[in-house]
Amino acid sequence: MTKALVLGGTHSGCGKTSVALGLLRALARRGLRVQPFKAGPDFIDPGLHARAAGAFSHNLDTWMQPEASLRGLFARHARTADVVLVEGVMGLFDGRNGADETGSTAHLAKLLGLPVALVVDAGSQARSVAALAQGFARFDPDLRLAGIILNRVGSPRHEALLREALAQAGIPVPGCLPRCEGIGLASRHLGLVTEGDAVTLDARLDALADWVEEGLDIPALLVALPELDLPELDLPEGPPDAAANPARSAYPIRLARIGVARDRAFCFLYAENLRLLAEAGAELLFFSPLADAALPEGLDGLYLPGGYPELAARELSANASMQASVRACCASGRPVWAECGGYMYLLRELVDAEGAVWPMCGALPGRAVMRTRRAALGYRQARTLSPSPFGPAGTTLRGHEFHYSEYAGEAEGSAFCLTASDGRAALDGQAAGNIVAGYFHAHLASNPEAARSFVTACGASRAARRI
Repeated sequence: MTKALVLGGTHSGCGKTSVALGLLRALARRGLRVQPFKAGPDFIDPGLHARAAGAFSHNLDTWMQPEASLRGLFARHARTADVVLVEGVMGLFDGRNGADETGSTAHLAKLLGLPVALVVDAGSQARSVAALAQGFARFDPDLRLAGIILNRVGSPRHEALLREALAQAGIPVPGCLPRCEGIGLASRHLGLVTEGDAVTLDARLDALADWVEEGLDIPALLVALPELDLPELDLPEGPPDAAANPARSAYPIRLARIGVARDRAFCFLYAENLRLLAEAGAELLFFSPLADAALPEGLDGLYLPGGYPELAARELSANASMQASVRACCASGRPVWAECGGYMYLLRELVDAEGAVWPMCGALPGRAVMRTRRAALGYRQARTLSPSPFGPAGTTLRGHEFHYSEYAGEAEGSAFCLTASDGRAALDGQAAGNIVAGYFHAHLASNPEAARSFVTACGASRAARRI
């Protein structure tokens, strides 16, 4: 018997992530098997979810992932859980644009048939909260609202006023969470501090769990939730999860060995991308550009995901032996996929926020320069401009862009043409030989054939080196 809930919010900053992390840890402390998910293109929250729940978290996105793929991903990981918690993105109805629901938490909840508990910042309001809640409850009649979780409640008197107003409106209130300044996690320029960088994270997660248990009737909430109906989503048992093992995937090698950068500087990647690569026949070997002296031996290809290279620029620059190893791999003709932070690492230099210049790998020309304002944010559809390890020219992928740095220099040839949700198009990244690199974060579920092509290209590189 599996219970499931989507945790939505009225807007970004209402306390949704704090409530989600506290609830995940509180459920895990009760001995329940908890499976977290994150709506939308987010790399930081899933890592925090995993620490809170003790289970790897997965992204669900109704724009980047085809419906069948999304349902399959959800079923694959929800089937063994006692409780499934999906943390929403932005406000409940915010998505790809203002005209339709695609990419929104509400769209995801309806697609999976899950009820939504809405987190409301109740600070500085009383009876008005009923008007706000009724607006959210009535906006989409097809959405099941499980109730309102009131956050930043100032006092017992404040709670009484809020409950009275919502009772008159006929809206259930599973919990009222007291105002508790400083209980949330710290933020920086791309969002919350990552799981690998958060100091005393477990103590903070336990404090969030205590806070949630104080204001939320968890047993009553679980009883009120319907049982999850998974038969129509059910899939045959597949190979083990490629993302779960910190050393390497559990898939047997069939076609190629692909090195995947993974440490606190390179921690932005979709777990589903790893699964699709492994499913296509790759053995994934994880390594640290910060701590390791060289790439793992016998690689046939390389995947450098995004992250925070700008915060580790001194260490990355000092690891000259790893830079030389990456440079040699790129020069060998083996397929290399680098996105955002990985792209920055392949460039000649990185200029940090203080203006310091740090030599990087130099496998591609130019430099990445950190800016004080965000350079790009949003969904993107990418089209390759030349044949690449992803397939022939014109191969399309969906994903997103989110970065503060900008490329400076003469690129040898753009890797992608990116189309934004508002119709604007721009060139991104560089394609050089078998290197495809850019700021674009691809979700391979949008085109699984690209994952198969990448692994096949890596396998061909292995065969060519044996001749």
